[in-house]
Amino acid sequence: MEQNKQTQSGSIASQMDSAQGTALTAATEVVAARILNPEQRQQRLKEIDQVIAAGPFSDSWDSLEGYQAPDWYQDGKFGIFIHWGVYSVPAFGSEWYARNMYLQGSEEFEHHRKVWGPHDVFGYKDFIPLFKAEHFDAAEWAELFLASGARFVVPVAEHHDGFQMYDSELCSWNAVRMGPCRDVLGELGDACRDRGMVLGASSHRAEHWFFMGGGREFPSDVQDPAFADFYGPAQPKHDWDNYIALPPDQDHLEDWLLRTCELIDRYQPQILWFDWWIMNLAFKPYLKKLAAYYYNRGREWGKGVAINYKYDAFPTGVAVFDIERGQLSETRSIFWQTDTAVQKNSWGYTENQDYKTVVDLIGDLVDIVSKNGALLLNIGPKADGTIPDPEKAILREIGDWLKTNGEAIYGTRPWLVSGEGPTRVHEGAFTDTNRSPYQPEDIRYTANGDSVYAILLASPKDGTAVMKRLGGKARPDGTGVTVGTVRSVTLLDGRQSLAFQQKDDGLAVQLPSGYASDKPIALRIDF
Repeated sequence: MEQNKQTQSGSIASQMDSAQGTALTAATEVVAARILNPEQRQQRLKEIDQVIAAGPFSDSWDSLEGYQAPDWYQDGKFGIFIHWGVYSVPAFGSEWYARNMYLQGSEEFEHHRKVWGPHDVFGYKDFIPLFKAEHFDAAEWAELFLASGARFVVPVAEHHDGFQMYDSELCSWNAVRMGPCRDVLGELGDACRDRGMVLGASSHRAEHWFFMGGGREFPSDVQDPAFADFYGPAQPKHDWDNYIALPPDQDHLEDWLLRTCELIDRYQPQILWFDWWIMNLAFKPYLKKLAAYYYNRGREWGKGVAINYKYDAFPTGVAVFDIERGQLSETRSIFWQTDTAVQKNSWGYTENQDYKTVVDLIGDLVDIVSKNGALLLNIGPKADGTIPDPEKAILREIGDWLKTNGEAIYGTRPWLVSGEGPTRVHEGAFTDTNRSPYQPEDIRYTANGDSVYAILLASPKDGTAVMKRLGGKARPDGTGVTVGTVRSVTLLDGRQSLAFQQKDDGLAVQLPSGYASDKPIALRIDF
């Protein structure tokens, strides 16, 4: 296959020369008109300060502690994340192709030289004319997301590579001016909102500070001054630990703030998702400005908005804490979120995806919601704008489960305890593939009004589900909760009333004869 690609790469390169030249020339011709001069830049920064000054939020942590996550978010529980961009063209390794192709010795580096040619002849920018998105249909995508049961959608607006998937006055390297020549974020936002879903957007601009840095160390197009406005600062390669010690300069920080505020004003996203590197101390003053600006804009629009952050980028409660590819072992009193992907190996599209099972994904959703969280589940469309069939099937199957059992998910809040059972959920980031299969004794609880929902993560072997937490009185070992007398138990699948027996040490519920499911089973319990 590699040999075929190598044979094709010469043909691809020659066929794209004209289109590439036209696209890149067009981009450079509008740079002067679209990049702010120093006076315009200062004026934009003053306008940001004016919005902050108008309140009610100011750029101080004390003021920002008054933030509350909106009800629509806490009720919605489930959203779709979308990693789609220029990196979908090489479709090799991961969405970090743009960085890794410039790291000498990496698989992506060797693959790129073999398939696409030397880095100073064919660089990352040269994938842009091949990113055509010719089959992208925002309405079709939105219908799929609606069918999945998602209540909010968060496309990547700009990934680490610096290519914007939206219209911008601050940079010409975007999907409206090049590649698809379409406002991807705008089209998708309209289609999702038309169907009652909330639009969010993610910005990974912070990481652009170092993302293309490997290209400084050998002959590559990263060093060509003609493309400095795309490749950006491209700090030289360092160990990961040193990134914290290499803060971005004022120009990059102001550019980050200006781009994010432009994204806010143009598209009014109700979620702003940020990757990890905003935790760098240099960002702290700018994070306060950004949060105050965004929360004040949300008040102007009359819309509840939220910022997602990782690690300790924001103080607790000032924004919505997000765990990448991981969960919590216990309930968190403040609403939080997991972002993970249907794929184990990548966020963006690659030719060899390793998919998770629907059973595992629904199990994750149930566990997260029981602990006061939400799930943001990522897909990776192809460069032509089509969503891979396995990902469509996964989303539809999740949607089918939610149609039947969504009552136990949407609009719920944590119960007295999140669950019970022997299977340990590992806490922290990047633990999503470090899981043991759930057992019949593993149960999660949610609540809405006077109803408690018990969600069985695996079917009981003998057809009888036993919930120790729902006994008539607490037990000395702490496995019971005094909850009162159970009046009825209903299987949400089919809305069937079930026979049950409540004793001091637990509630035993008899499922219908012969009933079993490979997916979690939701029961509504009324007292």
